[in-house]
Amino acid sequence: MQGEWAGEMAGPDVWETCRELIPAGSVFAFLAEHREALFPPSMFADMYPSSNGRPSLPPQVLAATVVLQSLQGLSDFETVQELRCDLRWKAACGLGLYDMAFDPSLLTYFRRRLRHSADPMRIFTKVKEVVAATGVLKGRQRRALDSTVLDDAVATQDTVTQIISAIRRVIREVPGAQEVAAEHCHAHDYTDPGKPKIAWNDEQARAALVDALVTDALNLLGHLPERELGEKAANAVGLLALVAGQDVEPAPDSDGRDGRWRIAQRTVPDRTVSTVDPDARHIHKNRTRHQDGFKGHVSFEPESGLFTAVALTGGYGPGSHEAAVAGELLDGEDGALTVLGDSAYGTGDLREQLQAAGHTLVIKPPPLRQVIPGGFTIDDFRIDPAAGTATCPAGRTANLGQVKADGARTAQFKHLCADCPLRGRCTTSKTGRTLNVHPQHQLLTAARREAADPAWQAEYRRWRPPVERAIAWLVAKGNRRVPHRGIIANNIWLHHRAAALNLRRLINLGLTRTGTTWHLTPATA
Repeated sequence: MQGEWAGEMAGPDVWETCRELIPAGSVFAFLAEHREALFPPSMFADMYPSSNGRPSLPPQVLAATVVLQSLQGLSDFETVQELRCDLRWKAACGLGLYDMAFDPSLLTYFRRRLRHSADPMRIFTKVKEVVAATGVLKGRQRRALDSTVLDDAVATQDTVTQIISAIRRVIREVPGAQEVAAEHCHAHDYTDPGKPKIAWNDEQARAALVDALVTDALNLLGHLPERELGEKAANAVGLLALVAGQDVEPAPDSDGRDGRWRIAQRTVPDRTVSTVDPDARHIHKNRTRHQDGFKGHVSFEPESGLFTAVALTGGYGPGSHEAAVAGELLDGEDGALTVLGDSAYGTGDLREQLQAAGHTLVIKPPPLRQVIPGGFTIDDFRIDPAAGTATCPAGRTANLGQVKADGARTAQFKHLCADCPLRGRCTTSKTGRTLNVHPQHQLLTAARREAADPAWQAEYRRWRPPVERAIAWLVAKGNRRVPHRGIIANNIWLHHRAAALNLRRLINLGLTRTGTTWHLTPATA
């Protein structure tokens, strides 16, 4: 049942009695004055469909609390402590002076209701509606795209810890698994969540432990009773099968036969790094920066300093690539935009998609690969897709091969390179230069040519850097590390964080409400 205001507060109304103590122009003062208009009770009616049961805390109070929590980067426990002890929080959320707030678990229940509702991002959507009502984005058609790595909320686990944790989960969640484990799993005491007590500096002891743990996992999976499993049990079995195989491989005996298991001499793609949060991944943002977690993606309007869209994805796979998420970030935008982005957004497919939508691209093209430092690149060749030929800088022409499954074509110069005077600047291959032509070669070539224009470079330097400041806002106050487990929960958190930052930015621009209209005061707009 949806809660409503009971009437009398626990003590004096903080906003009425201590208004002069609340910093004017702050998010606290704004929520104290406009909380009910920003988050009306009707906004949450679908989350409380039942008319039975004990009334909950009014959801507009929880929504205001979530905004402040997201802005300050606090845990649920810390948030409730602020509500109990800080006059600013009490005023913002409409609590009385002696109000003891609520149990931190109520925030968990509220997020769960949001997650399973028809619009989990409704707080972000509501702030977007306020942005639209003010007209602050009117005529501002630039959008800067960027991404950042967000650390996961759990510790990365090694192979031994993951296998033990996954076996323990199966024993806990799957009916009948405890009896199977007691009979077939003897490498470790699985009632103990810690690591086995072995000589960890002994290579043979470590190898024997890995072999025994993998054998236990396979025995457990192989002897589980055949029955229909619920969601938790099925997920536990699937996770054990995954972690038991992703980091190990058969180790040959002295006679060459596979007799035991060992740590694999490779890393599998899309590797699970923790059984506590199976959605987290090992992410290479660049050659030197490696993190475990997720990717946060943003679309940012650089003049007003507002987030127009955000998204959180896993850290691996085509769906997490910047170019794959860009279309989602720009969905719902009105009119043609000038889209700015670094080379991660410079793929041919995304360029085709955005240009077809009428957008102007100020996206840095991917750098060309030089076979020889200072030598020729593909842009020094003359490609004629219609004629099916490629002509090298020396004027020698080779035919383009058949179109491959990915749309690419290849030109092999081979014997044409044999006596070429420019060979030293072109290739080190003994068989001659092989040229791989991208399916959107002409589009990418035009983009590189455009990026060399001083006017293009001035536009990029002027409007691209503000998105770096936006990323800094997003991860400030410890928000580089996500607070929850899983993509869905953290995606909702990211939207709350962006909504809180947008609201703070609007307030700094002079956001106020007259009658039923949101607007920016002329002095600061």
